[in-house]
Amino acid sequence: MHALPMTGLVLSGGGARAAYQVGVLRAIARIRRELQAGLPSTDNPFAVISGTSAGAINGAGLACQADDFDKAVERLVSVWAGFHADQVYRCDTLGLLTNGLRWMGVMSMGWAMRRLRPRSLLDNSPLGALLREVVPMHRLPSLLARRHLHALAISASSYSTGQHVTFYQSASPIPPWVRTQRIAAPTMLVHEHLLASSAIPFIFPATRLHHEGRGAWYGDGSMRQASPLSPAIHLGAKRLVIIGAGRAHQPQDDINDDPRYPSLAQVAGHAMASMFLDALSADIERMQRVNCTLDNLTAEQRAAHPLQPIESIVIAPSERLDEMASRHIHRLPRAVQLLLRSSGVRHGQRQGAALASYLLFEQSYTRELIDLGEQDGLAQREALARFLQPSEFTVARAQRLQASALVGLVPSA
Repeated sequence: MHALPMTGLVLSGGGARAAYQVGVLRAIARIRRELQAGLPSTDNPFAVISGTSAGAINGAGLACQADDFDKAVERLVSVWAGFHADQVYRCDTLGLLTNGLRWMGVMSMGWAMRRLRPRSLLDNSPLGALLREVVPMHRLPSLLARRHLHALAISASSYSTGQHVTFYQSASPIPPWVRTQRIAAPTMLVHEHLLASSAIPFIFPATRLHHEGRGAWYGDGSMRQASPLSPAIHLGAKRLVIIGAGRAHQPQDDINDDPRYPSLAQVAGHAMASMFLDALSADIERMQRVNCTLDNLTAEQRAAHPLQPIESIVIAPSERLDEMASRHIHRLPRAVQLLLRSSGVRHGQRQGAALASYLLFEQSYTRELIDLGEQDGLAQREALARFLQPSEFTVARAQRLQASALVGLVPSA
């Protein structure tokens, strides 16, 4: 069982940028070990985990090994630190050329090439195989039943209905919620939910999911996600650790008068930033305003108010990830480099590198993101320690386990 108030973990989307989250989680695991003072505790500190897009994959990786948080984190670190793009999407010339020609054909002569119907620019079938290898979704029901986790939420966007849907699985029944253009759906979570949530529009193909007996096609959960913090709060979290993928703490741009027309890569990168980053920033500001308003009420007024304050820690990159990505573009497979170059991405140039930062699943880049995430996480050690401080129940249980282990080592007379 988790101590009250329950702490939730919110992991945003961002493609390859989600390697940063893994670095922050590594810092959290390190801080937590220090707080445990040598006690043998492996419990998951987050009762509720809510993830979107690549954050859904990281969140599911934690949830499906919630009985050993340190092991789950190191497993994620191992995967992200050893990444190559061909583990996520086909990088061979034939695969890229086939999809590219289909798109070009439909765009130029759509009336005559209706049968081609390309589903996406890139083929992410390798990602499906990787998820089945590294995310043991079959363990989730047991871990929920044993109270290692209270709930896991994965968000996706329906191309069929236009609704944003939060699919969730919980230890005990939680009523679904309905808001404007967004709903919640209790379900048995499977790998297809992860593929749907991480299907960046146009880049990766949609995935067909079923809800209430009806099938629909779903894409990236960051689309139309008006309130990224909402699922964790609805599922019972009163405190949130929020790990973003950009903008909140990064240095501001110098404003230059650039007469050049923006490249396709710059426009695409801007669109992705709007999808992956803006909604989270806006929702955090909204939460802070609500907290400020509640602080100005009397105790009696707060008790009667339907909204309650939410404590939070926001951890986001302290460096510009597009600038970081620009240094690693040459690490991508040659065919992918050529594809990106045609849209305006150049190695060593920040213009257009934002697009590359979401697709750069290469270990030189992801390792640098992991290191930055760990650095930024440790920089908030004091704030995180308040959330991660073990309860008296956790300490007592850990001491009992330690004593039992010692008794087992003592030989009988």
